[in-house]
Amino acid sequence: MIDIYRLISLAREKNASDIHLTVGLPPVLRIDGALTDEGREPLTDADADAAAQALVPKDQLEVYARDGEADLAVTAGGSRIRVNVFRQQGHTALALRLLPLEVPTAGKLKLPQVLVQQAEKPRGLVLVTGPTGSGKSSTLAALLHHINETERRHIITLENPIEYVHVPVHCVINQREVGSDTGSFAAGLRAALRQDPDVILVGEMRDLETISTAITAAETGHLVFGTLHTKGAANTVERIVDVFPPSQQEQVRIQLADVLECVIGQALLPRIGGGRRAVFEIMVGTSAVKSLIRQNKSYQLVSTIQTGRKQGMILLNDALAELVRTGEVTLKDAMDVAGDPEALAGVQRMKL
Repeated sequence: MIDIYRLISLAREKNASDIHLTVGLPPVLRIDGALTDEGREPLTDADADAAAQALVPKDQLEVYARDGEADLAVTAGGSRIRVNVFRQQGHTALALRLLPLEVPTAGKLKLPQVLVQQAEKPRGLVLVTGPTGSGKSSTLAALLHHINETERRHIITLENPIEYVHVPVHCVINQREVGSDTGSFAAGLRAALRQDPDVILVGEMRDLETISTAITAAETGHLVFGTLHTKGAANTVERIVDVFPPSQQEQVRIQLADVLECVIGQALLPRIGGGRRAVFEIMVGTSAVKSLIRQNKSYQLVSTIQTGRKQGMILLNDALAELVRTGEVTLKDAMDVAGDPEALAGVQRMKL
């Protein structure tokens, strides 16, 4: 029978980010982005069921039994773990994300200073974008940690599930989990506006009501952090606007231009020598950026980012090229996450 706590401890020792448990396969760890088998014995139904019973609280097991999946975060074996238990071909399977034992700092994540400055804004909307597994939660946790360490503010987070648990230092921090503490992101966000917050973190901005309420919260004097699964700053602006009916889109552009402070596009790739490195595309809400959003000229945002280096802006391709140049990542890995792989390869050939 598999010892799930021992496996978690082993994964920690190997700096794995994830554990996959699938009946008929041995346990699989994701280390620096690559999947590797841990052991040779394939898992049985009894192994998978035992792991689920050990990690998943009874109420969430009932959700799994009813819906075929459940998503939660637990503390087990001294580790904070995001657990997704799901049914596949009639068998129980688990995907475990091992969360750092401590909330990451901006310095440890090598966040550019312009990103840290976003946490010091009194109000506005800051968006962190990128695919699943790109490190958005870590970046946001580091920004909240910076606020907690340096300011006296009331922070409310809406998460599904809660990944990083913040210990109050100077701030009052209330972390609400969607599904157990509130019914939805939209409901939790509406309630947050009546809870005297200074800072609000919205773990997912996917539907019209959540996006609309987040913009309203930023308009009314709150600093709002949110995430979207978009790629590129221009795409992020269009994604937000397109959620609304055509009759409202012009007004939404005006509202978004007024409150947008920064869009951070993020990717995570293997570092040469081990570990992983985050890379960022950054669009700061300058007057030029705001003007383009109001005028429905998002297609010009790329050129504005290119010429905005003095304001801390940078395109993803340029950030990747710098990491390749300094020997932190390989060109192949950089091209895998680049917005324009051929352009990135061309830049590198010109520098050789």
